[in-house]
Amino acid sequence: MPAYNAAATLQESMDSVFAQTHADVELLVIDDCSKDASWDIVQSMAAREPRLVPIRMTRNGGVAAARNTGIEAATGTHIAFLDSDDRWLPDKLAQQLAHMRATGTFISYTAYRRFDESGRELSIVRPPAEVRYADMLKSNRIGNLTGLYDRALGDGRFQRIGHEDYVFWLAMVRRAGIARRVPSLEPLAEYLVRSGSLSADKRRAAQWQWNIYRNVEGLGRARAAWYFAHYAAIAVGKRR
Repeated sequence: MPAYNAAATLQESMDSVFAQTHADVELLVIDDCSKDASWDIVQSMAAREPRLVPIRMTRNGGVAAARNTGIEAATGTHIAFLDSDDRWLPDKLAQQLAHMRATGTFISYTAYRRFDESGRELSIVRPPAEVRYADMLKSNRIGNLTGLYDRALGDGRFQRIGHEDYVFWLAMVRRAGIARRVPSLEPLAEYLVRSGSLSADKRRAAQWQWNIYRNVEGLGRARAAWYFAHYAAIAVGKRR
C-alpha cells in the first residue's frame, strides 16, 4: 500500500486489509514522504497491529517506486495491491486464494465497485472470467486493487509510466499465460474515483494508452489502432 498525503482515507484502507477473513496477511505500507499525518497514522497502527510493516521512503519517488519497494520487502507467498484510498471487502483474499488453489491459477482478480468522494456508487466493473495477453491489450481487465499473484510466477516491477498498473499486469499475464476472475460477480473491492484525478483525465489516459501500444509493447501503427479502438469502447462501458 503506497501512501502519500493520505491521512483522510488511510486508516479505513488499512482496516479493510485487517478485516479480511483470510487473516494470515502482511500489510506493507510505504509512505512516500508524506507531508501530512499519514506516517503518524501508519506508526500508530503498527504499534497495535503486528501484521503491519511500516516503510518510509527516504525521498519521494512516486507510486511505482513505492510499490516496487513493497514487493522487495514482502515475505509472503502471494502479493496483492491496495491504494491508500481504496478498500477491500472482507472475503476478497479468501475467495481468491481458494479459487487459485482449485484451478492452478497464478493470477487472480475480482469485480469491484467505483464510488466518488461523497460515497455515491458510480458503477460496478465486472471483468470477464478469464483473460490472456491479447485480451489485456484491448483493456486492463485487472483492477489493480483486485489483482493477486502467486510469487512462484516471479515478481514483476512497476515502471514509472502513465498507466503503470496496466503495464504491470499486462506483463504478468503475458508471463502466466492466463489470469482468472473469482467465480462471483459481486464486487470484492471498492475504488475511489477522485474529481480531477489522473485516472479521470480521459485525454491524458488515451495518450498513455497509445504510448504503451507503440513504445512499450512495440505494436505497429495499424495493430495499435485496432487495439486502441477496443480500449476506447471498453472504457466507455466501464463507466456506465
